[in-house]
Amino acid sequence: MDLNPLTVLRPVRAGNAFEETVERLLQAIKLGMVAQGEKLPPERELAVQLGISRVTLREAIRALQEAGYLDVRRGRYGGAFVTYAPPPPGTGDLRQAVAEMGTDSLADALTFRMAVECGAAQVLASTPLDETQRALLLGRLAELNTARPDEYRRLDTAFHLSIAELTGSSLLAATCADARLRVTDLLNAIPMLQVNIEHAAIQHEAIVAAILAGDPDGARRAVAEHLEGTAALLRAFLA
Repeated sequence: MDLNPLTVLRPVRAGNAFEETVERLLQAIKLGMVAQGEKLPPERELAVQLGISRVTLREAIRALQEAGYLDVRRGRYGGAFVTYAPPPPGTGDLRQAVAEMGTDSLADALTFRMAVECGAAQVLASTPLDETQRALLLGRLAELNTARPDEYRRLDTAFHLSIAELTGSSLLAATCADARLRVTDLLNAIPMLQVNIEHAAIQHEAIVAAILAGDPDGARRAVAEHLEGTAALLRAFLA
């Protein structure tokens, strides 16, 4: 039940088509929207979604192949398969990631994420959901609650982004994906702590309960509490 990467791959600008295509594809890959070993959507779909020629798309895919993110296979069962997997957390990885982005940029990224994810939850809780939408949200939660450690970050991303996706706003889905991408390397650098996973599970349940109950303020508060906890964990490992 992975996210459809087409929901966040917005059209690129003509002047920087190649560079922005690489950026969009890399976003989908690093966020785990296409898991390691799986293949990108068909060329024709991607080219239309991104508003580019298939020539430009192939150049971008070739660049990501050369960089080690994709494996392009030919033939009937071919395609561009994702080879990227987030590296396991290591000593100093979090500090290095923060040093590369800058302390001010970290604070800005956390504020940005807080604003857009709280807003998405508030909007979704104000929207009547049909059975399919409710089942999708509950399915994402169930997948996350039973995730193996090596799958947890990817499924956590899918859960959070599904909230924006379910609002029906492609702009909001893309913005939430952008906000998540800004902190992805930081989150991947944090060791997986069982007590943190258990605490997050309770918070995720509260988010879903508020959304399904049609409680916009409750949904916003639940997301805010959860993201404040994530920010506190980041600060703790940086201290």
